[in-house]
Amino acid sequence: MNPSTPQAEFWRGKRVLVTGHTGFKGAWLTIWLARLGASVTGLSLPPATQPNLFGLARVAQLCDSYFCDIRDAQAITARISAVQPEIVLHLAAQPLVRASYRDPLETFSTNVMGTANLLNALREVKGVRVAVMVTTDKVYRNNEWHRPYREDDVLGGHDPYSASKAASEIVIASFRDAYLATQGVAVSSARAGNVIGGGDWSEDRLIPDAVRAWQAGQCLQIRRPQAIRPWQHVLEPLSGYLVLAQRLWDDAALAGAYNFGPGSDDAVSVRELVEHARREFSGAQVRYGDSLEGPHEAGWLALDIAKARADLGVNPRWRLANAVSRTMAWYHAQHDGSDARNLCETDIAMYEAVC
Repeated sequence: MNPSTPQAEFWRGKRVLVTGHTGFKGAWLTIWLARLGASVTGLSLPPATQPNLFGLARVAQLCDSYFCDIRDAQAITARISAVQPEIVLHLAAQPLVRASYRDPLETFSTNVMGTANLLNALREVKGVRVAVMVTTDKVYRNNEWHRPYREDDVLGGHDPYSASKAASEIVIASFRDAYLATQGVAVSSARAGNVIGGGDWSEDRLIPDAVRAWQAGQCLQIRRPQAIRPWQHVLEPLSGYLVLAQRLWDDAALAGAYNFGPGSDDAVSVRELVEHARREFSGAQVRYGDSLEGPHEAGWLALDIAKARADLGVNPRWRLANAVSRTMAWYHAQHDGSDARNLCETDIAMYEAVC
């Protein structure tokens, strides 16, 4: 078995809990786990957008799906007690920076206390072996320095979203060290770069905003064209989460924080990403702003992925141009009537085929 790729031999029959399975990444992850033969239970709020990948890809058919707010500690504990998962993949979150400015208390309660509620519930599950807790690349105190952030860099956060995720990292480490490690549960946090891929219709995300504008024949408005981000196809970090869970199952000493992102030369500006996407969409129009519009956001952000490479054998497979091409092809095909789940499974098969 190749330990650096998701393996059906490992996942087949495993009881897996996915929180946030109705979201963009969670829906893709549930589709992949079902393909690998896992027995998946999903806990999440109902989908936040219309349309959404969860509905279009009929993800509820692939798992035991429950709508549940992770801020409800009693409900989370009862459901986890009933499921008795062996592996937990925690993706449920308030994931948007600009939404966090509008409602910081919801962001903190979901991302911090929701995470604490889940980890506390795991203290009562005797069979759980692994928990992969997904945070974000924005957990680091951003100094606008032009070097990638490493897992041992200082945590922080200017906006409420980033701060809430940095705080959740401290919660994760506390539960791991104070309770779950001695219980035999290997707990890791996964810090992923900005993801793109078909089926995302979230607000204030670059590719979904582009697709909405261009399919409607409108001009895409870009606020901060010079901002640098570590862009990657959604399958890259999902593969990392799955491999991390596999490795933790056999070696709890690997527990800790991991960055999952692209190679250093695929951390590019918003403008460069938009121009990649624009080439895949005939007649697409863009207006670039002055980079000063809206609330504060980091200007330069990249991740050092040396630890994931060295400890897990995880390496990016799709370069940025290919990731954008696959993403835009997904949206074109779905808009023209292709089945969303088939499109996801095709992309997963193509990704798996890359050695």
